Amino acid sequence: MRLLIQRVSEASVTVAGACVGKIGQGLLIFIGVSPSDDESVASSMAEKSARLRIFEDASGKMNLSLADIGGSALIVSQFTLYGDASRGRRPDFTAAARPEKAQPLYERFIGEMRKIGIHSESGVFGAEMKVSLLNDGPVTIILENRP
Repeated sequence: MRLLIQRVSEASVTVAGACVGKIGQGLLIFIGVSPSDDESVASSMAEKSARLRIFEDASGKMNLSLADIGGSALIVSQFTLYGDASRGRRPDFTAAARPEKAQPLYERFIGEMRKIGIHSESGVFGAEMKVSLLNDGPVTIILENRP
């Protein structure tokens, strides 16, 4: 599983002109699933995301997590995180899991974030989405599960 996490002041996602998810302060999490991922990976990556200390404390140091600040998460499926453009000019996406495997793990990740107590909104799996964000920092982190 590969996550691209952005600390945001606000973010939203629309599908066919309708807003399907919107948050204030928190994390915009793009999630890509690989064929080797399973439910335990989704659970551990959700825990890591919720506890990642990338929000500033009173001293201006990144010591606080999403859970600590009571922030929200906007979670968007993003198979292109597994795009490989090392050869040629057209990315190869064969390292991404097929939708029938990826969707349940994407949904599991969202469920785990909610179980931890993080208010979580999401995009629509497999849909053409428009994502808007106001990056805070900017702070952008890549997390990857490595078997």
